[in-house]
Amino acid sequence: MTAAELSNVFMLPGLAKADKAKSRDRWTDAVMDRGHSIVPTILLWGQAKLGLSPDELNVLLHLIGHWWYGGNDPHPSKETIAGRMKKHPRTVQAYLTSLEKKGFIRRFERFRANKGQDSNGYDLSGLVKKLIEIAPEFKKVAEQNRLRRARVERPAG
Repeated sequence: MTAAELSNVFMLPGLAKADKAKSRDRWTDAVMDRGHSIVPTILLWGQAKLGLSPDELNVLLHLIGHWWYGGNDPHPSKETIAGRMKKHPRTVQAYLTSLEKKGFIRRFERFRANKGQDSNGYDLSGLVKKLIEIAPEFKKVAEQNRLRRARVERPAG
């Protein structure tokens, strides 16, 4: 996959005003005012196909929740994720290691000027690439289901 293709994937447009209103209709202002994340449905539907444990998926969702703009990799601390999941930071570190070995993320060190090491950054392009790879299978099934419905819905004769 070329850098241009990945940049097209990462550059997510903001929600249109009408879409924001629809989200607020479903979730309420009190919930939406705290923010939202875009999570591709294929990540949820493809969890088993991708070989993601529930805890690995949970960690990915936390990383996605910090990925606000294309080109700006998320960088929550493992302590932050661990606290939210009620897990030990070393347990979260093990999930991150597993996700890295499976090719979903790439960790990189971050440093503050004159202050030393900061929390790691996480490149999610591996996750995006894996979702792109399985997307045609889900598209094919959706098309087969659409055709099956059309055959059933047609009047006989």
